[in-house]
Order: sequence, then structure tokens, then C-alpha cells
Amino acid sequence: MKKLWKNCHIATMQHGQYSSIEHAAMVTSGQHIHWIGTFDEVPADAYSETIDLNGAWVTPGLIDCHTHSVFGGNRSVEFEKRLQGVSYAEIAASGGGIASTVRATREASEQQLLASALKRVRCLLKDGVTTIEIKSGYGLDYANERKMLRVIRQIAETLPMTVRSTCLAAHALPPEYQDQSDAYIEHICNDMLPKLHQEGLVDAVDAFCEYLAFSPAQVERVFKTAQSLNLPIKLHAEQLSSLGGSSLAARYQALSADHLEFMTEEDVKAMAAAGTVAVLLPGAFYFLRETKYPPLQSLQQHGVRIALSSDLNPGTSPALSLRLMMNMGSTLFRLTPEQTLAAVTLHAAHALGLQDTHGSLEQGKVADFVAWDIEHPSEIVYWLGGDLPKRIIQHGNEISI
Repeated sequence: MKKLWKNCHIATMQHGQYSSIEHAAMVTSGQHIHWIGTFDEVPADAYSETIDLNGAWVTPGLIDCHTHSVFGGNRSVEFEKRLQGVSYAEIAASGGGIASTVRATREASEQQLLASALKRVRCLLKDGVTTIEIKSGYGLDYANERKMLRVIRQIAETLPMTVRSTCLAAHALPPEYQDQSDAYIEHICNDMLPKLHQEGLVDAVDAFCEYLAFSPAQVERVFKTAQSLNLPIKLHAEQLSSLGGSSLAARYQALSADHLEFMTEEDVKAMAAAGTVAVLLPGAFYFLRETKYPPLQSLQQHGVRIALSSDLNPGTSPALSLRLMMNMGSTLFRLTPEQTLAAVTLHAAHALGLQDTHGSLEQGKVADFVAWDIEHPSEIVYWLGGDLPKRIIQHGNEISI
């Protein structure tokens, strides 16, 4: 049955621009967009329902393309300690840092992880996010990575969202593999990834390429395994140092390389040639008080798609609002509101390999959209925090939160 959505303005976000339609209307058929245009051109047809959007601005549903939403505990006490002058090294030496999250995640049951993750993801849904990527990476052994990935699948069954599951087993070295990073990578490649993939729990594979995590050579072994399983890849790269991880990701046709503060001009050119999306994470940049900016001018000059994401995680970006990240993308990285909206719609869809179905409002694409009670799309980025009045539609159905 077809629904007619009328009395609105639409920022379609085709080609990464507002591509606005004033005095617009949209027809949905089931889960998809059947027609879109001006109200004067609405096809004469029988509609099961006509919905008046009261002059709202309609955008694609927001896409949060890089999160670590499933984890045990939190690190708010460590946050307070750091502000009191305790160093990260001291915190880590006392069992804190990522080790504490791994411990808490391993100790939590599947049901406990699901309950805590749902609280966080509901905040993002309420913010207008209709598609989200969630990574594992705090289990660091087969049983606990599997537990996290199962929770991610359950989130997809529980909430009206599209949820993509990424295996980030190569996130950090687990305590049982201390000083045996090559052996752990071998375990991921020979045992963990094949089994998890066979169970249908993995949509993509990620790794952390950094001096305090895994080397480019070790990451390449993970990439080759993912490639053999026909799984797309992503990469945490160039956050703290320049190791050429983003160029490595480009060589393997990665969907995205993320963080990128220390990437070089050669890395940018490699990503541009491969079509790999640059996912910038202003929450972590802000939370860690970074001073090294991603090379925005170079990325734009070479035509690399730029996405933004919350990087929701307990250690470096406990961010519960993608809209706030959009404002940070503008204020910290000098992206225009139009570029920022593209970064959490069309470009974020590319970062998940969903560009054919999500990220813009076009005939044939999934009917995920938000009707905002605002006067211009720039307001989505302009307002700091709060809950902008909105109506959220997922797969052609208005949802209540």
C-alpha cells in the first residue's frame, strides 16, 4: 500500500548536497520510496494514508557508521582521575584503560550487555539515527567476541534500525596473549573470523593499526583473511601516528579508514583512487584534547568522501548524540552544515557499503527519513544538544521512541 507524505520541504542529499525540493511530497510503497517531487506533481493514485508533515524539513535518516556501542561497565571514574592529574599510563598500570572494559565485558552476560547497549543506542535513535554500525572488540577471545556480535544482532531485532555488525577482534592484545601479538593475529585469522563468519555474525572486519595495537603487516594478515571470506574491511588508522594504515586500507579496497589525524598526502591520494571513505571522529578528537587535525583541505581537494560518526565507546568518545558530533564536525573541522549533513547520510552510507539503498532520498531507496520541525536544514547542526522536535520514519513507518 502506498502512503503520501505531504506539506514538507525535502533535503534529498543526492550527490552530497542539500538538493532541496521546496513544497515537496513523497510517496512510499512498503519499505521503499516510490516517488518524490513537488506537491503539484504528485501522481494521481489511491493512497492508503496521507500524512501531513506540517511544513517540516525532511532529510534522510542519519547514519552512525562507526560505534562501539556494546561494552560492559564504563570508564567515568577514569575520566575523573585524568582530570585530577592521574596519567593514562598510571591508570593502565593499575588495570584501567581498555583492559578494564575487556574485563567488564567478559564478566557481563549476553543479557546484561544487551540491556546496557540498548540504553545507549536508543539515545542515538532518538537523535534521528536510523542506521548504525556496531563493532565488537572488547571480548578479544572467541567466546566473548561471539557474545558481543550476538548482542549486535539482537539490537537489530529489538530496535527499528538497520544495524551493521563489524568484527574488531584485532582491537587490542588480550591479557592471555601478552607479548604474543603475532600468535593472537594467527588465532583471529585461523580460528575466530572463520567461525564467526560461518555463524552469520559478521558484516565487515575492522582492525586497529597503531603502534600501541597492531602493525601494518599484522593488519594485512587480517585483511587477507577477510578477503578470503568475502567480507568488506574497515580500519582504525593514523589516529596517533603515521603508519600508512590508510594507504594499506586503500590497497585492499576498504570501505573506510577512520580517525586519520596523522595521514599523509600519499595516504589521501591512495584513498581517493580506491574510493575509500574518510570517517572523521570529532568526539574522540575533543575528548582526548587532540591538537593534530585531519588533513581536511587535502581530503576535499582530492575528492575523498568524508563521513562523521559518534565513535561511541567507553574510553575516548562516550557520545550519545550524533547531532552533537555534527556540530563538532563544523566547529572543530570547519565543515559546512551541508557537508556535515552529507557526512552522516550519503557518505556514511558509502562507509558501510549501503549507498545503493540508504543515505539519500531517491526513488527505489529505503524509506528511512526524519521530518524535522525546523526552518532550514542547517539547524540540525546549529543547535547544541537538546532534543529537536522531529518525526522518525523507518522503512516507511513512523516510529515512537
